[in-house]
Amino acid sequence: MTEPQASKNEEVRSNAGLPTAPRHEVIAALNDQFRQTLRGGAVFMTASVANISSVRLRRMMEAIRTFEGFCEEQDPYGEHDLGSIKDEDERFFWKIDYFDPSMRFGSQDPANPAITLRVMTIMRPEEY
Repeated sequence: MTEPQASKNEEVRSNAGLPTAPRHEVIAALNDQFRQTLRGGAVFMTASVANISSVRLRRMMEAIRTFEGFCEEQDPYGEHDLGSIKDEDERFFWKIDYFDPSMRFGSQDPANPAITLRVMTIMRPEEY
């Protein structure tokens, strides 16, 4: 049985039970922090992306790190968990998923970094 998903506007509560921020904003901030620092998770690439030159991969990682092109169409839940970049006239996607620390199951609460490991996968559009 899966846990029900929280709504976009559900607030995350502090230890005292007081609301602190809408849930999607907390998740977006954690995703941005991970994407910019690569702390709190892991990065995977499809085989075709892993075969790209190291110079090009560094350039792509910098584009992902500094990405700010979130829009309603591509980020409908406001979690900053999906984006696309262009390098050498080729488009690439990156997607952040949420796992428990063992990486065996999905995270029960992506807004809680203590129980969530973020995994970013970088791929070509046809591999999504």
